[in-house]
Amino acid sequence: MTVRESFQTDGAFATLKKLHDIGYRAVEMSQVEMSEANVKEMKTAVDDLGMDICALSTVVENTNPRRRMDSLAEDFDKLLEHAELLGTRYLRIGALPFEYMGKKDKYLEYAEQLNKYGRKLKEHGLKLFYHNHHFEFEKFDGKFALDLLVENTDPEYVGIELDTHWIQRGGQDPIAWIRKLKGRVEIVHLKDYRIAPPKEFTGPQSMAEMVQFAEIGEGNLDFPGIIQACIECGTEYMPIEQDNTYGRDPFDSLRISMENIKKMGFADHF
Repeated sequence: MTVRESFQTDGAFATLKKLHDIGYRAVEMSQVEMSEANVKEMKTAVDDLGMDICALSTVVENTNPRRRMDSLAEDFDKLLEHAELLGTRYLRIGALPFEYMGKKDKYLEYAEQLNKYGRKLKEHGLKLFYHNHHFEFEKFDGKFALDLLVENTDPEYVGIELDTHWIQRGGQDPIAWIRKLKGRVEIVHLKDYRIAPPKEFTGPQSMAEMVQFAEIGEGNLDFPGIIQACIECGTEYMPIEQDNTYGRDPFDSLRISMENIKKMGFADHF
């Protein structure tokens, strides 16, 4: 997601080559068009650069007419084909349909769908993951929506792709959640969280705008602790993502994140 515009302007191979040169060896595909040309260039990057396409993105069904994705319901065979070609073992869903928010029955229904397709993917050697934001920390009868998804999905078929920034924004502790879901967190999104003064204070809304994404090590999260927890809990991939770089070149942001991770002593895990 961080460099999705580069995929559009420079192409998949050139983008992956830039990431490789910075020091990244694994990349998750999110909000990247899986066109024939892009997939072909991704395959070249896998073969020539040794890049690991650690996960592909999907949805259960397409509910957003403005942005179609390859879905489990409609494009299952195509997803299998791409995963096999690129050597990818994990498929991930970035979020459930927004219209499900606030509806406990919809979360439970969605958990059933995750189980259904997770079971089907396992038959082909793949595993399905669900990625959280902050809205999964709304409560139903004293229980987080994310807990409903966790408790009503089978760990054998469905993993949870925790996102450190969104856990923090949801008022929770990323390290505690990583440890809580040990064995289900093969992928964890590393994303920092900072408070920055607004360019102009215009009222209460400006307070909300002070919450920002940040390069790893440039925000308020305890990333040495987070990464160590991931290592201890069996996390295989820790994709670095920054939803907004606030005018900075995204590749510069990713370079800063990698440099800070090296200073923390975790370069070998990326």
